[in-house]
Amino acid sequence: MTRGRLHHVELWVPDLPRAERSWGWLLTALGYTEHQRWGAGVSWILDGTYVVVEQSPAMGGDTHDRLAPGLNHLAFHGGTRAEVDRLVEESAAHGWALLFTDRHPHAGGPDHYAAYLENEDGFEAEIVAG
Repeated sequence: MTRGRLHHVELWVPDLPRAERSWGWLLTALGYTEHQRWGAGVSWILDGTYVVVEQSPAMGGDTHDRLAPGLNHLAFHGGTRAEVDRLVEESAAHGWALLFTDRHPHAGGPDHYAAYLENEDGFEAEIVAG
């Protein structure tokens, strides 16, 4: 265990089946495997770090706004440029839409090759090549 390494991220989602469709596909495509499952949530793990999606009864609302204070996005290493491109091609079938289409794949700058995806609930994932 490395001190300071991210242990887990927990995302509270308004619709668990919809979150499983988008996050489950993306995380599995990136090499994560299902880790835990319970009535209100599921998690996927890779090298000891896991991502949780949960439809918690304690949520104060039912929408996520990535442009409000709080979490903007999660960024993942996506492998090669070809692997990132393949994820983009497959993403729409799993509830994701490509953001910044006019600047893709260099929306993060000319030396940054990445895909910025947004799911149906407004969560953003950045998939970085390299």
